Amino acid sequence: MPKKITKKIVKKTIKKQSVKKPIKKTIKKVSTKKQKGYFNLRGMKDILPRAGSTFLDVFHASESVAKFYGFSYVESPIMEQANLFIRSIGKGTDVVDKEMYVFEDKDKTKVCLRPEATASLVRMYINNGLQTVSQPVKMWYWGSMFRHDRPQKGRYRQFHQFGCESFGVDSPVVDAELIVVAYNVLKDLAINSIVKINSIGSLEDRENYLVELVGYFRSKRSYLSEESKKKINKNPLRILDSKHEQDKEVIAEAPQILDWLSESSKKSFIKVLEYLDEANIPYVLTPTLVRGLDYYTDTVFEFFEDEENLQEKKQNKEENNSKEEKTSIALGGGGRYNKLVSELGGLETPAAGFALGVERIVNIIEKTKARELRNEEESKDKINVVFLAQLGEQASKKALALVEKLRENNFELYHNLAKTSLKAQLEIANKIRVKHTLILGQKEVQDGTIIVRDMDSGIQEIIDQNKVINHLKKILK
Repeated sequence: MPKKITKKIVKKTIKKQSVKKPIKKTIKKVSTKKQKGYFNLRGMKDILPRAGSTFLDVFHASESVAKFYGFSYVESPIMEQANLFIRSIGKGTDVVDKEMYVFEDKDKTKVCLRPEATASLVRMYINNGLQTVSQPVKMWYWGSMFRHDRPQKGRYRQFHQFGCESFGVDSPVVDAELIVVAYNVLKDLAINSIVKINSIGSLEDRENYLVELVGYFRSKRSYLSEESKKKINKNPLRILDSKHEQDKEVIAEAPQILDWLSESSKKSFIKVLEYLDEANIPYVLTPTLVRGLDYYTDTVFEFFEDEENLQEKKQNKEENNSKEEKTSIALGGGGRYNKLVSELGGLETPAAGFALGVERIVNIIEKTKARELRNEEESKDKINVVFLAQLGEQASKKALALVEKLRENNFELYHNLAKTSLKAQLEIANKIRVKHTLILGQKEVQDGTIIVRDMDSGIQEIIDQNKVINHLKKILK
């Protein structure tokens, strides 16, 4: 049986922290002249080598899980007609009203950089006749999105998303499968996550609920933030998504949409929860969760780091008087959107999907890697991989072929062919703490041999190059 749906309200007390007055110091006057050269636009970020490696880890984990669950890779253009997103996301949302990069093309067409990918994939589904093929049509994507958001931790104006969309089948198992896919991608990246989930019902359910919700917010108008006051008549559901401290108490006492669901929406939602229970996916029923886009119906969900893992971070923030945002940032989310395909010109088609924010995931992994590196530095454990060092031009040429041979035999290998000093290369091997180093010099090239050095004992063996693969398999067991 699913977890019981309740209206329990958890009130959190935020400890106010005193801010120490800065100590006055004599500061040398710095020149205000602008530096010459070109710089990143605000909210745009370079992906440097270390982070690039992590980005690829996220990509490969996403690809692996998506393919296993039967999703096919697709790409949509970065630039689309602006009306595609205005129609799908909805006027009155922050994305459309504040964040979209909209401009006129040279032919006077109103275009925009895509703020999200769902509407693009719906257009792709309609334009390419995918409604006529066997359903469901399951697609996954990876790419850049653009929103003129306020740059801050975890938020950029150009950012990347991995997502999956499933078209053509209206079943709770589809909703559950999408949640399982996203959860397992995070799990494979060693991120323990929890799912916040809700049902916002059908469009008719929502219309009935909105009458009650608007009446409630009007009665509490004086307690709301100025921004939320403007949304009462324009888009009252968005108030439930407000991050203003002033609005939180009002939102906590607001009518819950779960009480206004039709029998069919209730049954569907309960089945989704039953599937999640069976799959051992941790979730929290969150009646105020509505997502920020207008096209959702019934199931909606978001992913967060598990609160248990965040506890240590929160304590550290309190100890350091951190000014960082105390609420955790969603790693991604999604839901069902059964009306969107028909609203954008297609046939009536059930659909659901999700997207994960790649930068937010990378930030978590990078912090974890930093902790692991500190732990490794303390333990000084050697890693069971191989370093290849080479000396001289002939050895460098031979090394290239050997690198490929080791790759073909699935060895994890480090090397730096740009280094010419044996000492410098052995220093690198020691720094990354490998157990064995292969040394290839001019003499070894002529003799057809290679030196295998044990980095702990310093003992070296001379091995026939043709037998090095078998020798490594033996000593690396």
